[in-house]
Amino acid sequence: MAIEHDYFGLLSSGPDGSIFWSETVELGDQSVTVDLTAPDQDDVSSEALDIAASLIAGLESVDDTARRGMLAEVDDRTSEVTEYILQQQETYGDELEEVLVDVSGDPAVDIIRSLRLMSMTLLADEHGGSEPFAVLEYALDPDSTDDVLLVNLGSDGSVQSVMSAD
Repeated sequence: MAIEHDYFGLLSSGPDGSIFWSETVELGDQSVTVDLTAPDQDDVSSEALDIAASLIAGLESVDDTARRGMLAEVDDRTSEVTEYILQQQETYGDELEEVLVDVSGDPAVDIIRSLRLMSMTLLADEHGGSEPFAVLEYALDPDSTDDVLLVNLGSDGSVQSVMSAD
């Protein structure tokens, strides 16, 4: 079986009924891997695919929303964003400014601005539910797969949570 969509084309399901689609999308000077997945194609609505397509088309706006969500957690000393920032400051030490895109004097803001959006995973079967519909993966060092922040978005595009990958 398969699902056809204007943006994604023909989404064929595997033998277990799951669907998977992947593409590399340009965002400024970055390449972002975008995956669409669902364990059972019967749980995927055309509305979910339309929303997923709009998130991909509006990736710049989605990225801005995710970064604002991270910034909103900076004042919470127990947040995973704050812990991530402290970890990056410790890891890079005096060399931190060399990896930052912009240096304003506020390390938390500078680190969040300098994070690279590595990937966006769209969980098409989670449309309208309480689980994340999209998961954005950010890293300061694109070669370090352990030091990442994950921003979970609902199908309405709002930030549900930000967590570290460890």
